[in-house]
Amino acid sequence: MSKKLLAVILALIMVLGCASVLAEEPVKLTLWTFQELHLQLYKDQLEKYNAQTTGPKLEIDMQVYPYEDMHSKLTLALQSGEGAPDISDIEINMFANYLKGDIQLAPMNDYVEPLKDVLVMPRLDNYARQGNYYGIDHHIGACVVFYNTEILEAAGINYLDIKTWDDFAAAGKTVLEKTGKVMTTWETSDCWSIYPMVSQHGGDWLAEDGSVRMDEQVVIDTLTFMDNMMKDGTAIATPGGNHHAEEYYGWMNQGNSASVMMPFWYTDRFLNYMPDLQGKMKVAPMPLWTDGGYKTAQMGGTGTAVIKTSENVELAKDYLAFATMSYDAGLQSWLLLGFDPIRTDLYGSEDLKQDNKFFQYYEDNIFAAIEGTLDSVAPTCLIDTYPVAADIVKQQMAYNLFILRQDPATVAADCAEELRMMIE
Repeated sequence: MSKKLLAVILALIMVLGCASVLAEEPVKLTLWTFQELHLQLYKDQLEKYNAQTTGPKLEIDMQVYPYEDMHSKLTLALQSGEGAPDISDIEINMFANYLKGDIQLAPMNDYVEPLKDVLVMPRLDNYARQGNYYGIDHHIGACVVFYNTEILEAAGINYLDIKTWDDFAAAGKTVLEKTGKVMTTWETSDCWSIYPMVSQHGGDWLAEDGSVRMDEQVVIDTLTFMDNMMKDGTAIATPGGNHHAEEYYGWMNQGNSASVMMPFWYTDRFLNYMPDLQGKMKVAPMPLWTDGGYKTAQMGGTGTAVIKTSENVELAKDYLAFATMSYDAGLQSWLLLGFDPIRTDLYGSEDLKQDNKFFQYYEDNIFAAIEGTLDSVAPTCLIDTYPVAADIVKQQMAYNLFILRQDPATVAADCAEELRMMIE
């Protein structure tokens, strides 16, 4: 073989080798989140995605920022057209801010629509505009009641007998009389108590046309129910102002309240912050309103979205769908994060019954609290002005009702007037 031919062959081998290396080079994406907990699911699903894909492998730079910083950074990036990530978490109360004008999020319809029969669609409707779905959530956020059975049993009450809110209020009077404990707590600096009560009752702060509903009779009736429990001493203002306060965790952990109503994902808070209640807490559906409404309300959440400026929009969408809407993603959202999955075909499955730290803490099939409510999840009206309404509830409605002890009808009217002034 001549030296010239050998040189050509060697050069060809090098070119082919370099092409092969380039072909195997992973596609690099960037993901932003404000919740470090979510990284457990994203990393788990990335490994599985790369193992099953017939397309390019992905390498994702996952960056965690403080809540306010991340949303501000994302807003600036979208406004300037520079520096935005490929994928970003957007908290549910902030999501409407990114659905104004020229929407910079990529529709996920090609992945959502084929799965509509197995997805809790009211959850995804929170992130939709004009028929397009722009965000995918990790959980339903179905509200439930966590009951301290030790307190209830001391009062001669079986938590399974509490079917309606009237039952709940009556049980509170018995608990107070027999044990000296309160039945529950209402938040004074956040919306985790008021909004699910109103939403489940069939009320809301806004209508789809932008009109204000905050002073409707259903809102007044709901606030009156909560106010009456404050009056008879069966409910008190939450220590620390909200159910995520360190003061509340310590107080609740000492066995001072017979219950708390929060979204299902609050199961994790008991494990992490109220360990002394292990074996005492049970999870049950929200009681029903006797004059109508829904079986449960949805609270909290994160709409994860693909940004349209990404150079790899289709790959980012494919990964996001895999990491949030696949059967395994739903299962892992429970096993890793303690979330209630958005896929209905998981409920009742053996996969969801795998023994883990949550079942060990609650010593029960806690999903029974959700399975019967999936056909009646209250919708939410998360239009552009929702963040303004939520701030009024946190800063004015809850405080005026539960701290200043103002009349419920007056509180609803004042807050509605404030909301109208701010959005007009």
